[in-house]
Amino acid sequence: MIDTSVTICGVTMKNPVTVASGTFGSGMEYDEFVDVSRLGAVTTKGVALTPWAGNPTPRIAETYGGMMNAVGLQNPGIEEFLKTDLEFLKKKDTKIIVNVCGHSEEEYVAVVERLAEEPVDLLEINVSCPNVKEGGIAFGVDPGALEHITKEVKKKAKQPVIMKLSPNVTDITEMAKAAVAGGADALSLINTLTGMKIDIHSRRFAVANRTGGVSGPAIKPIAVRMVYQVCHAVEVPVIGMGGISSAEDAIEFIMAGATVVSVGTANFRNPFVTEEVIRGIEDFMKEQKLESLDQIRKCL
Repeated sequence: MIDTSVTICGVTMKNPVTVASGTFGSGMEYDEFVDVSRLGAVTTKGVALTPWAGNPTPRIAETYGGMMNAVGLQNPGIEEFLKTDLEFLKKKDTKIIVNVCGHSEEEYVAVVERLAEEPVDLLEINVSCPNVKEGGIAFGVDPGALEHITKEVKKKAKQPVIMKLSPNVTDITEMAKAAVAGGADALSLINTLTGMKIDIHSRRFAVANRTGGVSGPAIKPIAVRMVYQVCHAVEVPVIGMGGISSAEDAIEFIMAGATVVSVGTANFRNPFVTEEVIRGIEDFMKEQKLESLDQIRKCL
C-alpha cells in the first residue's frame, strides 16, 4: 500500500505535486483539462494589493529548452482574487497556496493581513519583486532585505509562510539562511533565472522588457543543485521547482531533499502534465516497493 501524502508546515497534502505560480492561473484555466482536486495543492498566480497591468508586450519568448517571460506579475489585485479565484478553489479538494507579491514592505504586509481570515493553507512570498524604495532592487537578492521582509510578513501572517527564493544570487544558501533567520516556515526554489534573447533579423530584443525570467527543462540541473544545497543548509521544508516536466524530474527533486515539487512551464506545453506526474510518482513507488516518499527524500 503506497502513501503519496506529504506534510509541510503542518499542512497535509494528498501528494507532493503543486504548480508554479503564474503557470496555472488559479486553476480555472485548466479545469477542463485537469482534475484540480487531484493536485496536492494549487499555488495561485501572484496576488498584489492593487491591480498590476504587467509589462508591455511582447513579453513571452521561446528559448532553447524552455521559455523566457517578462509578464511583470499582471494580476487583478487582492479583492478581485478573493471574489473569483479563491471562490473557485474553495470548491476543490486541494490545498491552497497563495503567492503574494508587492513593491514595498507595506504592500506585502497588507495582502498577508487581508488573507489572514481566508481559507488559505499556506502563503508563498515572491521576493523577486522590485523594492521601489531601494531603487528597484529585488527583495530576494540581498540577505538583509530578505530577512527583514520575512520578519515583517511573519508578524502579520496567520498561515505558514514560504519564502520563494531567487536563483539570481552568488550563494543560494546564504539567502536560505537569511529567510529562515527571519522566521520562514518553508522555502520554495528556484524562481526564474534572468536572461536575454535578441532577434538578429529585426535587431530587437525578443521581449520589450529586454530581460526576462528563463524557465523550463534547460534550468533543471541548476534548480536540482540549488535545492540540494538548501536542503543541506537549513532545516525547514523545501518546495522544489525548475524544469519539472515528468515524474522522473519530480522524483529527482525529492531525492535532493524537496518535500513538495512544483510543475511550472510544462503546463503551457502539456496541460495534462500535473496528473501525469502524480500517476508517474505512484507508479514509481509501486515499482520500487516504497510505502512513503520519506524513504527516498534527501537520500543522497
